[in-house]
Amino acid sequence: MDAMGQSGAQVGSHSVDRRTIATYAVGSLGTGGFATLPGLVLLYFLTDTLGVAALVAGIVIAAAKVWDVLIDPVIGIRSDHSLATTGSRRRFMILGGVTLPVFFFLTFAVPAGLGPAASAGWVFVAFLCCATAFSLFQVPYIALPAELASGYDDRTRLLTWRVVVLTLAILLFGAGGPLLRGISDDPRVGYLVMAAVAGLVLGAGMLVASSVAPSDKPIARRSPAQSPAAAYRAGLDTLRRSRPFRTLLGTFVLQGLATGMMLAGAQYVATWVLRSEDAVTPLFVALIAPALLLAPVWGRFARRVGKERAFALASTLFAVAALALVGLLWAPGLWVYAPVALAGAAYAGMQSLPMAMLPDVISHDARSNGEGHAGTFGGVWTAGETAGMAFGATVLSMILATTGYAERVAGASVEQSPSAILGIVLSFSVVPALLLVASLFTLRWYRLRQSDIDSPSRPAENRTVAR
Repeated sequence: MDAMGQSGAQVGSHSVDRRTIATYAVGSLGTGGFATLPGLVLLYFLTDTLGVAALVAGIVIAAAKVWDVLIDPVIGIRSDHSLATTGSRRRFMILGGVTLPVFFFLTFAVPAGLGPAASAGWVFVAFLCCATAFSLFQVPYIALPAELASGYDDRTRLLTWRVVVLTLAILLFGAGGPLLRGISDDPRVGYLVMAAVAGLVLGAGMLVASSVAPSDKPIARRSPAQSPAAAYRAGLDTLRRSRPFRTLLGTFVLQGLATGMMLAGAQYVATWVLRSEDAVTPLFVALIAPALLLAPVWGRFARRVGKERAFALASTLFAVAALALVGLLWAPGLWVYAPVALAGAAYAGMQSLPMAMLPDVISHDARSNGEGHAGTFGGVWTAGETAGMAFGATVLSMILATTGYAERVAGASVEQSPSAILGIVLSFSVVPALLLVASLFTLRWYRLRQSDIDSPSRPAENRTVAR
């Protein structure tokens, strides 16, 4: 057995030990926190503290994330190379965990004397470095479940508890971040405090999870280093040969676009629709409290009906909840917390189930094409996830710009036009709901089932689901 099968998980048995589950799950403090806090506050920081125009702010975030998308497949194939030559992916994860807190702090440490254009440039460079550090951790982290657990249900169990921590991280950063930001009357100081505390927590979660990867050890197998061009070819090849991967990734990207848009829009809804900048905290509590309770329930439900059916139900519920939020146009009020809570209950399934399906896809591919490609799959997956979340904020910025949103510098007072309020609400309700409906159509083409994973007697190349 090679090194990737020896990581504290009992690969080949019917269970994964609790220590492996817990240690792996802690990494979601980093992944969940980084996915949540910049998505929630960075666009708002640019438009309402630095005075950057909404469209320019959206381009800044998208450009940094495009770089992230480009490097993810390269990190993925280099991670596979590291596994083949040293028996471990850990070095990438540690490097990301050490450097991310520094760049996260610098993203919000914009000197006060800079104008909007220079401030946008500062944020772009710092956030680009921050996204790079995150990818160094995230790509191998995504690849690990295929190596830590060998069974269909074992992966559901491993990923379910990861999503419990992920959900807790969303609550911690989504509600706690704005509270830390409000610790000072000076918004710039508040953002610095938030960035310092959040960055340390992000890095700590990543470093703890890095220990679940096997440590470096000399092994007989050797693999030549791959060029970036080879990395892209390998990534495209995974998409070409694996239909389950294409359909699952397409579904997840569409949903990432929807949730990224809603995440970036939450602060605008709180400030301009609910008329309280601090209302973003109870919005996140309403979203995450049901998700915390129901993440394990979705895992149990998936074992009864199948992951893909449970995923479709969760996605449908989220679409219904998002569409209901269009009522904010006519009657903003406390009722909003009910559909937000329904969205939270659905969101737990939308996160845990595709994450549990991805290792199945990797395992299924390994039967036909050999092991050692999990990092490549992880790189393409992370690139798709990053693109979805990032362009969610960009689409929001385009809607805001089109509907006449008025940016401001810290301390300035502005009023938004009715068309700007319309843009905020539609981007928080109708547009995400339509994206969720589109994702259900792509999910219909996912054909991988438990029998394809846990029945080794059937050759993978003879199964129609593979292509």
